[in-house]
Amino acid sequence: MISQRVSQLKPSATLTITAKAKELRAKGIDVIGFGAGEPDFDTPDFVKEACAKALMEGRTKYAPSAGIPELREALAEKLLKENKVEYKPSEIVVSTGAKMVLFLIFMSILNEGDEVLLPSPYWVTYPEQIKLLGGVPVEVPLKEEEGFSPTAELIERYITPKTKALVINSPNNPTGAVYPTQDLKRIAELCVERNIFIITDECYEAFLYEEDFTSVASFSEEVKKITFTVNAFSKTFSMTGWRVGYVACPEEYAKVIASINSQTVSNVTTFAQYGALEALKNPQAKDYVLKMKGEFKKRRDRAHELLSSIPEVKVFKPGGAFYIFPNFSYYSEKIGGDLKLAQYLLEEGKVACVPGSPFGAEGYLRLSYATSMENIERGIERISHTLEKLGLTT
Repeated sequence: MISQRVSQLKPSATLTITAKAKELRAKGIDVIGFGAGEPDFDTPDFVKEACAKALMEGRTKYAPSAGIPELREALAEKLLKENKVEYKPSEIVVSTGAKMVLFLIFMSILNEGDEVLLPSPYWVTYPEQIKLLGGVPVEVPLKEEEGFSPTAELIERYITPKTKALVINSPNNPTGAVYPTQDLKRIAELCVERNIFIITDECYEAFLYEEDFTSVASFSEEVKKITFTVNAFSKTFSMTGWRVGYVACPEEYAKVIASINSQTVSNVTTFAQYGALEALKNPQAKDYVLKMKGEFKKRRDRAHELLSSIPEVKVFKPGGAFYIFPNFSYYSEKIGGDLKLAQYLLEEGKVACVPGSPFGAEGYLRLSYATSMENIERGIERISHTLEKLGLTT
């Protein structure tokens, strides 16, 4: 018999819609996909070559559960130089992608009934992992007209004696919102005052289009002591399938996370870690990331322009990541919800979008613009024409 905890686990809406789109394509149907949360650029050749070299050199055995020393040292250098946070290699743990890193963090700190604050909309995985480990996700609803961004005053209203942690994700998935630095600082100070952990998911740090990125842990030593800084190679270097993520945190927690890692996945694939090391060290890496960022910005602008022209659709312009999160409530309310709307667009328009409700935002659709400009233009044109068939506008 399946455990009660696991039986309540919901499948990833993103992966579900992507799988359905692939199924239709396999039948020869032309489907334009806005579902996948991964760059459409190939992993850099210098990364692949470093991995292949490590493989041929026999780096195929077990590695330390916290990650190979060279990679942890390089990550410490990266965090100091780029994020202005000083971590020792012993405060860094490498695991199989940011998703597993988050799971290990929640496992390390949550007891039954502990509450975790989730600014909403949120990434679909957060609440499922929290519930799976006995915690209670507490949604903190954000408003589109306020930039989908939280404030300390808002966060404080949802704090209870059971509050254990707050999850911050900026740039945000699914909205693309970038939280203002001053607001983040006040939120961090509140968490220090109330003794609440901060779990900051910084996987989209490379993709901000109008401002520079700020790491939460850089605000002060007091903030750093309560913060788990989570990141991965998946988005920045288009290495989603490599499954290399990491966390930087106080050493007492890093030891626990590494210990759990050793009893679950043992270690990240050894030769993949050497590829990740090259991503940090190679002088071509910066240009690769800047090229990808520049292309995403062009796509964002075009997607925003086209979606804004659809009648009755409200479109927040994202400041980062590679998602746009338009409000289709006018249509979803009339068709029976955003799940049915996404299904209708896929079946009738042959366009794959992810419904907003699994992200905590009924009536919205998430579109990833990590696809070609041609797909963006053709796909949004299909959305517009398919909505016209409903005959809901005058």
